[in-house]
Amino acid sequence: MAADEAERALVARARAGDRDAYERLLGPAVRPATRLAFAMLHDPSEAEDAFQEAALRAWRRMKNLRPDSPFQPWFMGIVANQCRDVRRGRWWRIIRVPDTPAAAASLDNTAVWLEGDDLRRAVDSLPHDQRVAVLLHFHLDLPLSEVGAILGISEAGAKTRVHRALRRLRPALRAGEVSANG
Repeated sequence: MAADEAERALVARARAGDRDAYERLLGPAVRPATRLAFAMLHDPSEAEDAFQEAALRAWRRMKNLRPDSPFQPWFMGIVANQCRDVRRGRWWRIIRVPDTPAAAASLDNTAVWLEGDDLRRAVDSLPHDQRVAVLLHFHLDLPLSEVGAILGISEAGAKTRVHRALRRLRPALRAGEVSANG
């Protein structure tokens, strides 16, 4: 049985309430989804909570996934939306625990790609749709076709979001270079 057919069979079983099938679908998505959550939230605990909440939401909404649609892009979209909801939440703005080196290392050093505070702040300042597109494409190294599938837009739409995000990031990054060199 081809991989697509096997996934379709798992999706059908999960839609019918088979938890084992759902766990098998979720398995390959764990690492990229937690990396995305950490890149968006910069907090291992919040990222883990966001992933778990997204997994629960996806399980409850399995019937929303069309039988012929791939699971991972659909699930990654749920993770991205969960991270957006966390960032919008009241407690996110009020209570912030400082990052610790040990906590950051707990997700396989996924913060390494955003070492610079200037880059991290610049990416965080992007609108949600552009931030997710940039993180999916550059941090998770997904092709634009997958970024589009995750975001529910065309490949050209994903390319446009990434391009607009990069255009917004350039001034912030140039300012950081000037202050670092000056």
